[in-house]
Amino acid sequence: MKKVIALVLSLVMLFALAACGAGKPKTDSLKIGFIHISDPSDMGYTYNHDLGTQAMIKALGLKEDQVINKYNIGEDEGCATAINELIEKGCQIIFATSFGHGDYMKEAAAANPEIQFCHATGAGAAPSGLKNFHNYFVSIYEARYLAGIAAGLKLNELGETKLGYVAAFPFAEVISGFTAFYLGAKSVCPDATMDVIYTNSWHDPVVEAQVAKTLIDGGCKVISQHSDSTAPATTAADNGAFQVGYNADMISAAPKASIISARADWGIYLTFAVQSVMDKKEIPTDWCQGLKEKAVFLSPLNKEIAAPGTQEAIDEASKGIIDGTIHVFAGPLSGSGVNFDGSTATIDLKEGEWFDESKTQSAPYWNFIIPGVNVLG
Repeated sequence: MKKVIALVLSLVMLFALAACGAGKPKTDSLKIGFIHISDPSDMGYTYNHDLGTQAMIKALGLKEDQVINKYNIGEDEGCATAINELIEKGCQIIFATSFGHGDYMKEAAAANPEIQFCHATGAGAAPSGLKNFHNYFVSIYEARYLAGIAAGLKLNELGETKLGYVAAFPFAEVISGFTAFYLGAKSVCPDATMDVIYTNSWHDPVVEAQVAKTLIDGGCKVISQHSDSTAPATTAADNGAFQVGYNADMISAAPKASIISARADWGIYLTFAVQSVMDKKEIPTDWCQGLKEKAVFLSPLNKEIAAPGTQEAIDEASKGIIDGTIHVFAGPLSGSGVNFDGSTATIDLKEGEWFDESKTQSAPYWNFIIPGVNVLG
């Protein structure tokens, strides 16, 4: 009789344990793939995205070997190969982090409906109609605006008015970023102008250094960048100029030149998306968050070289962006640009109007060159 009672109790305990664990997602078999345009040694975009991956692993209690990274994958057929390799390794969710990876991700998503595909910076998910293809980005323009305030105040301190910008490509993502940076600078230095030169590469330290040197030689006393290396920072340091960075705190690379950097916390989205897979919940087609959600932020200010009052000015503007009293692309503001189809576009915002970036899609779509910004190449 005692054996029967013991057996019954054991069965009851087993059923109870099974019931308790029934609602918990299993993570041991989860595989997550990443496709990156460069590798973390760039100390820029991929480095910052990789920090997000590490934050995601920690937040979800995953193991390092559950994440498979494909580094230095170009925006070409090599991307398709990398995606197929991740699929073969059993990845249930795959992230690609560069704009040119988008078409390959869409094609793979159409062929593999059981796998989730998340593409940063792109805009192809919504028109694709695919439930397993998603776009994500952050409102980095908000952090760019704040970083521009640091640059503008430095110009005031130097008695100068000319900024320089090392830009990757003439894409909306880049144009939105440097326009926001310029508007932030102009909010505290009304006479500021800015020269822009494109490198036509996301990551090319040699070209970035050459462009930075050209801008500095042209009279730009403070430069910034949408490029992936610390080359603009070190070039500024070597040539008596100052720099505002992107994606990483660049003070260690150029302590006498780098003032501050605009950054993204990719871990917020990566954790959310992977958790959604674990919970078998849908991932939004488009996802974008900013200062309010702490998805974008600034690296610590280099107080040794920043102009007096910089932190206070940044803090005040940050509160305004978060509570909606400050809009980055606010009128009066006009500009002209070129759409993806080659047609021309113009904008003319009146006082009290503003352009609501990232409202209709995650990827930036401000594509207008405004007065005061001079694109040199």
